[in-house]
Amino acid sequence: MRPRSTQLLPRLSLGALAVSASLNAFAGEFNERDGVAIQGFDAVAYVVDHAATQGVADYTSTYKGSVFRFKSAANRDAFNADPQKYAPQYNGYCAYGVSRGYKAGTSPNAFSVVDGKLYLNFNEEVKTMWAKDAPGYIVKADTQWASVEQTTKVIR
Repeated sequence: MRPRSTQLLPRLSLGALAVSASLNAFAGEFNERDGVAIQGFDAVAYVVDHAATQGVADYTSTYKGSVFRFKSAANRDAFNADPQKYAPQYNGYCAYGVSRGYKAGTSPNAFSVVDGKLYLNFNEEVKTMWAKDAPGYIVKADTQWASVEQTTKVIR
């Protein structure tokens, strides 16, 4: 007979896995930090104002399982009316990274709006590379996204 402490270990491990799996089940489709998409920045402000504007907890919306924050009720309502218009491309992962075949986190100030769509980048240096041929990178990223979306590894 095994000592009592070793009998508990498998049960605790399975319990921890169940909790971990249930937490992951509630994670949304977008790149999230602390349970909030695009680091809490207002997706509508990016597209309409061309500005990285921090959203607030008073104005939120859930889209595809992810919580988005907005600077105002008006921006939240605009998002709710047409979330595909404002949500970042590639679920908020670095657009340049997706064009190269991988997921990478983003910096709130490293963004661009191309043809009315929001693209986020890893940092300002990557944004500069992206800007040299954004249309070409968009074609590449659109082609890569189906396979990149399935990967779990994210460069931070």
